[in-house]
Amino acid sequence: MNIHEYQAKELLAKYGIGIPAGHAATTVEEAVEGAKKLPGPLYVVKAQIHAGGRGKGTFKELGPDAKGGVRLAKSVEDVESNARDMLGNTLVTVQTGEAGKQVNRLYVTDGVDIAREYYLSMLVDRATGRVAMIVSTEGGMDIEQVAHDTPEKITTITIDPAQGFMPHHGRAVAFALKLTGDLNKQAQKLAKQLYTAFMDLDCAMLEINPLVETEDGKLLVLDTKMSFDSNALYRHPDVEAMRDETEEDPAEVEASEYDLAYIKLDGNIGCMVNGAGLAMATMDIIKLNGAFPANFLDVGGGANREKVTAAFKIILKDPAVEGILVNIFGGIMKCDVIADGIVAAAKDVNLSVPLVVRLEGTNVEQGKDILNNSGLPIVSADDLGDAARKIVAEVKQAA
Repeated sequence: MNIHEYQAKELLAKYGIGIPAGHAATTVEEAVEGAKKLPGPLYVVKAQIHAGGRGKGTFKELGPDAKGGVRLAKSVEDVESNARDMLGNTLVTVQTGEAGKQVNRLYVTDGVDIAREYYLSMLVDRATGRVAMIVSTEGGMDIEQVAHDTPEKITTITIDPAQGFMPHHGRAVAFALKLTGDLNKQAQKLAKQLYTAFMDLDCAMLEINPLVETEDGKLLVLDTKMSFDSNALYRHPDVEAMRDETEEDPAEVEASEYDLAYIKLDGNIGCMVNGAGLAMATMDIIKLNGAFPANFLDVGGGANREKVTAAFKIILKDPAVEGILVNIFGGIMKCDVIADGIVAAAKDVNLSVPLVVRLEGTNVEQGKDILNNSGLPIVSADDLGDAARKIVAEVKQAA
């Protein structure tokens, strides 16, 4: 789960981490009132969307020459003008794709006199089973280019969670950032605070870009992104309450209500599978046969008729779907239950696209009988390869 910048800063502030003063706003009036509470005379107006690259982004409605989603304002009147520009308009960045994201929230912060910009992030390194703290002296909007062109300027420090954060980790961070004196001590303290927050909150990723050194010698978090392990959210109701469903794909939100793992993709073959590994294999074999999957959808090992019906409806809400491949291995899940759900869903939605079903495992013969006697034009497949070939052929024939 992702959260907005202002929410992430609220969480970090609880760990004593320095952030500029700021106020969130959903209206122009709230943005103006927030600015009036800040000392000024320099303000920053930031679009709040779940995507990076806001500063270099463009607004669809304002044209390519308009300023991006992070703007300096030298007066309260400038804050008001920028808020009117941003709210309700669509911000397109390198991470949103061409569709962009509508800006429904702003964050108005106090301006900062910046001496230097740095980069610091943390994530789970699954290859080593450790937490990776990644730092660079080259913070700012071009960090991706730095990683590509001069990777030697990026340092990775791994931390064993069984051991925890040690003083030498903090020293390594400060050394990598080439900080001395009091700034060196601040960096060591900040690194420990960030690690504590990362572990306490079950984060999947925490990125600070930029981490800035101010003219008066302070380290401040100027921008941050945080994401969390969704499987651990039950431990953090305060974090779960920060979820902004308007930033998520509506189909993915609906799928989560039925405990379905759904991710929309760019293809035309809808997939319904049980098990993440089998779902990945199904998507791969669809591509191998010359088509592209429209989604990843794992109904889980214990899906019932209700979940299967919901999964069908979610797949068919995607107008790009021209055919559906159902691939089920009945271990915990029974093939006859799946077949019942498929038939019920197909009748409920007046299925108008080709449907190929491959069933194997517990009660497979009963499941096939249900499909064959349904009176629906469902194509049965013997194995995964046969299923992929058949759905691709059916879609081509229907086109």
